Amino acid sequence: MDKILKQAIHSQRVALAEMLSKPLARLADQCAEVWGSREDMDIVLNDGFRSVPHCLFLYALDTNGIQISDNVGIGGLLPEHYGRDRSSRPYMHEVVPPWGFLLSDAYLSLRVNRPSLTALQVVYRHNEMLGFIGADFDLRDLPATNEHYEEPIDWRQIKGDPSIRGTVFQQHRVESLMDLNMSPACAILEDLITERGLFQAVIHFSSSRATVWFMDDPYRYHIFDHEVLSDPDICLLYSQHPYPDDALIPQDRIADVLSSMRQLRMADETLYLRSASINIFNGLISLTFSCDGTHYMSWQEFLEKDVTFWVGCAT
Repeated sequence: MDKILKQAIHSQRVALAEMLSKPLARLADQCAEVWGSREDMDIVLNDGFRSVPHCLFLYALDTNGIQISDNVGIGGLLPEHYGRDRSSRPYMHEVVPPWGFLLSDAYLSLRVNRPSLTALQVVYRHNEMLGFIGADFDLRDLPATNEHYEEPIDWRQIKGDPSIRGTVFQQHRVESLMDLNMSPACAILEDLITERGLFQAVIHFSSSRATVWFMDDPYRYHIFDHEVLSDPDICLLYSQHPYPDDALIPQDRIADVLSSMRQLRMADETLYLRSASINIFNGLISLTFSCDGTHYMSWQEFLEKDVTFWVGCAT
């Protein structure tokens, strides 16, 4: 997982911990006064259930991870969970910080196999650790922060199928139908991107098709086969759309990007481009070569490299 994505997840977890730690600490103090009495702890947890935002279940555990209260949920008490051994659950194997509150890593629940997490609050009485208050959460119920995750533009290389990489020098490019009509295909894609609202395209050179998304219909993709990509009449189906001001790839560089992709497709009979993608809003280009290695990079970095560089490093 890349650093930016880890930072975004960390920020989300900090926000959740700040929201949950105080109400669980209050419940822990209240339970400490009646610790050991199943009935009294059930009353405390039931009365305090709604004070823990978005909680699915509340319960008390001893220091060995054995449940010593009923489960408390939105519908009340669930006594069948009393005595349950939770010691093998993922959250019981994490180290509780010195301040006594743990927000676990996400895991898959046993009950419904859903992404979930658990908050644990240590219960103390006279500086003696008695056990934990546990609170389970379904990730669907938890709010997201307003922090927007931005896809990093740093160059990334992802290796593909080892069996393909191992036999790359035993294969050669077979001319596809798109290869035979590359000039009209690139011209049509350029017009659709710069004039008609196409903002993302995945171009499959080897299988002679493109999967594309338009701003006027962003939740559905369209599949253009080689016949569509060789017929300029397709442009009649899509109305004029101003090139967006917030696109990271300048309108006048789209032709350069498509031309460079075309060159990489034809540059070498062994190491050649199988597919490529372009997204004008995040400014990213992807390239998947015959060795099944894929590169992700900004459009500027892509255009800075010549064909010799790519043929040499595609493996």
